[in-house]
Amino acid sequence: MAELHSSVINTALLSFGMSGRVFHAPFIEAHPGFRLAGSWERSRQSIGEHYPSARSYASLDDVLGDPAIQLVVVNTPTLTHYDYARQALEHGKHVVVEKAFAGDATEARELRDLAARRNLKLAVFQNRRWDSDFQSVRKVHESGRLGSIVEANLGYCRYDPGLSPKLHKEEPSSGSGIVKDLGPHVIDQALVLFGMPEGVFADIAITREHSRVDDYFDILLRYVDKRVHVRGGYFFREPLPEYSLFGRNGCFFKRRADVQESQLQRGIAPGDDGYGVEPAGAEGRLITGSEAPDADSVSAPRGNYAAFYEGMYDAIAHDGPEPVTADDGVRVMRIIDAAFRSHGEGRLVEP
Repeated sequence: MAELHSSVINTALLSFGMSGRVFHAPFIEAHPGFRLAGSWERSRQSIGEHYPSARSYASLDDVLGDPAIQLVVVNTPTLTHYDYARQALEHGKHVVVEKAFAGDATEARELRDLAARRNLKLAVFQNRRWDSDFQSVRKVHESGRLGSIVEANLGYCRYDPGLSPKLHKEEPSSGSGIVKDLGPHVIDQALVLFGMPEGVFADIAITREHSRVDDYFDILLRYVDKRVHVRGGYFFREPLPEYSLFGRNGCFFKRRADVQESQLQRGIAPGDDGYGVEPAGAEGRLITGSEAPDADSVSAPRGNYAAFYEGMYDAIAHDGPEPVTADDGVRVMRIIDAAFRSHGEGRLVEP
């Protein structure tokens, strides 16, 4: 645990829907360096039922006008991310922005540069870096046991052919569609593992009946020495392992098995026994050797979304780097912009 600052960091959410209740409030509340001051609530005032000392703010102006608030979490629809984050930075607040970071790379750069000019911390909430399954993939990759990677596949594949009841997800806009919803998860993970590619080639489609937004993507990230596919969609009833890495010395297969989201929705708190621990049978499969291949089961580390807010605390209290930087967010948006450009032009493009 980080050394406590002389005063806690008063934090406000911009929404107390599912993301506020599940992904943010439990970790802010659990960290002694933060205080959950409240949330902007548009219709139902419910934050007090869960956190009695938290305030329900009636408007964004009320949040930004509160001099006690030091950190603002922009956990609203993607379409609003740029405007709300910009306003918060202009009011002198540190900011956490959910994915997708902004509408495009130009907006992402503007936010990054504004935060730098104001000497404020700006982070992108890429919590899936701390999924147990991805941590397992990262650990195996960094061990070197696979040798040089030739091909990798990272998927966010679901079976959910119906339209979302959340209108902002289904109405065409600069923030809707699967590429900006699930795409940032696997794109960010690919960049963590392999860095920026030299080229991007993308196929983006609408596959669900009555859908008006993209709901399928297959994006090839082309490197000098490897090819990396990131993909997602809603018709994968029985998907293959969402992670597969093929190296010159072996291969690794891992299914998505992180339990944190489902545990948090059931009221299991960070730090409870069993929190973040994958169920038995979810181990990854590592195969190495050529003449007589060895197959090993690889258990995943415990999932740990709390690491994001631990890093955010260190960034604000001790002027350390953000756990996921604005530059990281810009790079993801560059890939997304390149993917749409590639799909539209039918060719490989530079990100």
